[in-house]
Amino acid sequence: MDLNEISFRVRYGETDQMGVVYHGKYADYLEIGRTEWLRSLGITYKGMEDEGIILPVIHLQINYKKSAEYDDLLTVETRLKNRPLVKIAFDYKIYNESRELLAEAHTVLAFMEKNTLKPMKCPDYILAKLD
Repeated sequence: MDLNEISFRVRYGETDQMGVVYHGKYADYLEIGRTEWLRSLGITYKGMEDEGIILPVIHLQINYKKSAEYDDLLTVETRLKNRPLVKIAFDYKIYNESRELLAEAHTVLAFMEKNTLKPMKCPDYILAKLD
């Protein structure tokens, strides 16, 4: 599975006085996208952390195309960029209800041992789910 979609509504607290989504909230939307991408494989962040694995973001790039607004129904498309090794990369597209492209983004995360903060290989059980 390399593509997953999740939809949700923009909440009032995510916007400024003009009803436009604050630019920093898009990083939260990307996190929703990738956690649900993992969940679609039967994997949770909590489960990984319980096993001593963390996934910090080491690169984030967002290109804003059009503003999201209060109460918009957003869809985040999350796509695995390539087979993970020590890093895992995702591409994203965020659309509104009219399927207008609002933003494109890219993140890279590193697999790390929670206790030592040392890089590690992608766990075999994740690779197996991708086969």
